[in-house]
Amino acid sequence: MTLAPPRATGRPLIENRPLRHPDSSDAGQMAKRGWWLVVLNLLVPGSAQVLAGNRRLGRFGLRATVFAWFALIVTAGLALFARPVLLWLTIGGGFLSAAVLTIVQVLLVAYVVLWIVLTFDALRLVRLVKVSSPSRFAIPVVALILLGLVGGGAGYAATVVGSTRSTISTIFGQSGPSLPPSDGYYNILLLGADSGDGRDSMRFDSISVVSVNADTGAVTITGIPRELPNAPFSEGSPMQELYPDGFEGYSSDDCGWNGWMNHVRNAAEICREDQGASLYPDAVAQGSDPGIEATKDAAEGVLGIEIPYYVFVDMHGFAELVDALGGVNINVTERLPMGGPPEGWEGTDVNEWAIGWIEPGQQLMNGDTAQWYARSRYTTSDWDRMKRQRELQEAILAQFTPQTVLSRFNEVAAAGTALISTDLPQDKLPEFFDLMLKAKEQTVTSIELTPDFGVDEFEPDYAYIQEMIRQSLHPPTATPTPEP
Repeated sequence: MTLAPPRATGRPLIENRPLRHPDSSDAGQMAKRGWWLVVLNLLVPGSAQVLAGNRRLGRFGLRATVFAWFALIVTAGLALFARPVLLWLTIGGGFLSAAVLTIVQVLLVAYVVLWIVLTFDALRLVRLVKVSSPSRFAIPVVALILLGLVGGGAGYAATVVGSTRSTISTIFGQSGPSLPPSDGYYNILLLGADSGDGRDSMRFDSISVVSVNADTGAVTITGIPRELPNAPFSEGSPMQELYPDGFEGYSSDDCGWNGWMNHVRNAAEICREDQGASLYPDAVAQGSDPGIEATKDAAEGVLGIEIPYYVFVDMHGFAELVDALGGVNINVTERLPMGGPPEGWEGTDVNEWAIGWIEPGQQLMNGDTAQWYARSRYTTSDWDRMKRQRELQEAILAQFTPQTVLSRFNEVAAAGTALISTDLPQDKLPEFFDLMLKAKEQTVTSIELTPDFGVDEFEPDYAYIQEMIRQSLHPPTATPTPEP
C-alpha cells in the first residue's frame, strides 16, 4: 500500500505575486509592473511599498496619506458648511490662527518630502534595467513629472500658507478694539499718499470713506476732497475742543496748515511738540497715529457717521499691488500726462516736463500707469482726480477674484504688506471676507463731495452733506398705499 504524499501547508517558497515577486526575465511583465507602481504611488502614496517593497515605509506612507485625505475632507466640509469656523481658525483667531497655519505649513512640507522619498523608492522597486526599452525611459520621466506637479502643488500650498501667516501678522500685528457695526454699517477711512522721504512730512492725497452694509455687503464710497475747508470734528473729539467752529488755518515760520482736510494731520501731530500723544494717547498702541485719528474725527464730523477704522494705502505699494493682480482695466476718457512739474511750472508747456502720456481708450494698466492715473491733476481738476481714484478702487475690487488671488497669491501678499497699514482688528477678518464676497456681486455706490453733488467747494453746507449721506446709506422705504 502506497501512502499519498502529505499535503503542503503554509505559503509556497515562491509566491505568485507579480508586484512583489515578478518574473524578472519577462521584460514586458516588468514594464507593466513598473507602470502599476508609478500609478499606485500617485493615487495612494505608500501603497507601492506595501505591495512590492518595504512594508514599514509603505504603512507609514499610507497613514500619512489617509491623514492628508482626512484633513482635506474636513477642510472642504468646513469651507462648504461652516466657513466662518474655517476663516476664524486660519485668519481670525490671532495667536491660534498663527499656530494653525504654522502646523499646516510644516505638515505640507513634511508630506512633500515623504512623497519624494516614496517616489524614488518606487522607481527603485521598478528595477528599470529589467524593463523593456520604451518603458525604461518613459517610466522615470512620467514619475518625475507627476512628482513635480503634485509635489510642486503641495509645496506651493505651503508657501501660500506661510505668506498668509506672514501677511496677517505684519498688517494686523496691532489693531484697534473690535466693534459692532454702527447703524448697520462698517465705516472705514481710506487714506492714500506717498510715504516719500518720510511720513513726518506726508499729507494725505486721497481721502475717502468706505461704508459696507453689515448684512448685504453693499458698498458706498464717499470721496472727501483733500482741500475741503473748515471741516467740523465729531462730538467728543479732542480736536473739537481745539476747533469748536471747524478746522481753521494757521501758519508760522516752521510749521503750519491752511485749514484744508489734508492738513488736519499737521495740526494734530506734526506741528505739536508731543506729536499728538496728549490728544490721542492710545493711538500708536492700537496701530494708528494721532494724525490719522484726528482725520477720522474730521471725516466723522463731515459725514455724520462713526468711523472706527482706517486703511492707509502707500502709493508706491499701490503700484506693486496692481502689478501683482495682473493690471487693471480702465476706460480712459482724456489724455493725461505722467510725471510731476517742477516748481513754478505755471505757464510752461506740459510737454516740457511730462515723462509720458496716458492715452484715451480702454486700457489694461500696469502699476506705474495706474499710479499716475490716480495722481495726475495738473491738466485737470482735483474733482476729476477723485473720480479716477474711485475708478481704480472699483477696478481693483473687480480684480480680486479667487482665480487671480490664488494664482498670484504670494505676489499679492507681498504687495499688501508694502501697501497697507491699518487698525482693523484681526478677529473681524472672517466677517469682512464674507462681506467682500457679497460686495463683488453688487454695484459700488460712489458719492463725491464736489459741486457735481451740490457741495460748495469754498463754503460746504455740512448739514446738507450729512443728510445726503444718511439718505444714501438709509434710503427711505416706500410706504404701501392702503386699499380704499
